[in-house]
Amino acid sequence: MGKFHFRISQSGFIRKKHFLSTSGKLKSCFFTSSSSSSIVSFNIEAERENMASQNVLIVDAFNLTLSTEGLPNPSIYSIASQQKRPPVVPCGGYTNKKKIMLQNLETNAAAGARPNNCWVESIRASSPTHMKSITPSLLEEKRAWIIRHPSALDMFHEITEASKGKQIVMFLDYDGTLSPIVENPDRAFMSGKMRRAVRQLAKYFPTAIVTGRCRDKVYDFVKLAELYYAGSHGMDIKGPTKGLKYNQKSKVVNFQPASEFLPLIDKVYKVLVEKTKSTPGARVENNKFCISVHFRCVDEKKWNDLAQKVKEVVNEYPQLNWRQGRMVMEIRPKIEWDKGKALEFLLECLGFADCSSVFPVYIGDDTTDEDAFKILRKRGQGFGILVSKFPKKTSASYSLREPDEVMDFLQKLVRWKRDSAHTTKSKV
Repeated sequence: MGKFHFRISQSGFIRKKHFLSTSGKLKSCFFTSSSSSSIVSFNIEAERENMASQNVLIVDAFNLTLSTEGLPNPSIYSIASQQKRPPVVPCGGYTNKKKIMLQNLETNAAAGARPNNCWVESIRASSPTHMKSITPSLLEEKRAWIIRHPSALDMFHEITEASKGKQIVMFLDYDGTLSPIVENPDRAFMSGKMRRAVRQLAKYFPTAIVTGRCRDKVYDFVKLAELYYAGSHGMDIKGPTKGLKYNQKSKVVNFQPASEFLPLIDKVYKVLVEKTKSTPGARVENNKFCISVHFRCVDEKKWNDLAQKVKEVVNEYPQLNWRQGRMVMEIRPKIEWDKGKALEFLLECLGFADCSSVFPVYIGDDTTDEDAFKILRKRGQGFGILVSKFPKKTSASYSLREPDEVMDFLQKLVRWKRDSAHTTKSKV
């Protein structure tokens, strides 16, 4: 028998039902506590022959510190600590070196500084394609990150419990969330299975696609008229052309806060195409109200040169901003608008602006989605889910590894809603 020691960071109690075993091999589970101490001891009796292949998931309502003293194999145990509003993790599991690197990148980009080797190193550190070896320190970093951002699939019961009595509103990024990341952005097709999952989702919950893509382009990918679409990082928003209204206060949506910038965006797009054509693999995409310069297919040795070319162009137009995304440079109008503002705007259009009975859920994989994650934390409603296989700095509460897991989560949410509706009808 092994013993877990947990230090409780706030007063309260831990319920026995929060002990789960992924293999169902736990034989008994109980706890003891002392009123004079903040230490709670959990004794877990398990079948030793199954211990090596068993993951014990322990969930409670507090911040915990784990001591695995006395266990036969401490590394096989994992903890997911979940609060109603999970705490913001300043570095999201990053080491101080990586954190400082990313902060310098953001500061330099905002100030219009010349890209340098720090910029290249920050991209390499945050890019999954460059995680070639798994070291003990990386594994430890990943474990710590998962504790702070547990899987939304593993925490599904806690999520649905928190949403009871509230209207769930779904916000979904596209690339890397509903479709896999591909070398050619014009080939980022979503699967038929994912499309069916999103269609079913929209039957039960107001659903919006919030993307950096041009709205028309992402609609061509998704082809679902019952959704809200917020293209160009929320600068081009349009409501459903068919489907049910979820709230009597909902408004017809057709919003373009940066329409005056269209001529300038077209002009700068043409300049960037000409400026970057000498860089093999660079691709410039006109997303109507913003421009994306993709460098996923560019040799790393050329990243600095490409970034410098882009910055030289953007510096000629003080009305525009430059921002780093996932293997992409984004050029946008200098207005106070982003995916977080788009989320708030859509909630207002749906009649949930100052409503306490709304539960927004935002799923995204990119740094641009952080604006929405931060808004949800600020509002104290709903939560964000980051799609990533690797630790990243994030304000999201939960995580999913890839689009396939996103689809599983959406399907699970639909089944839960459908079952809940059937249970309510049967009681009536």
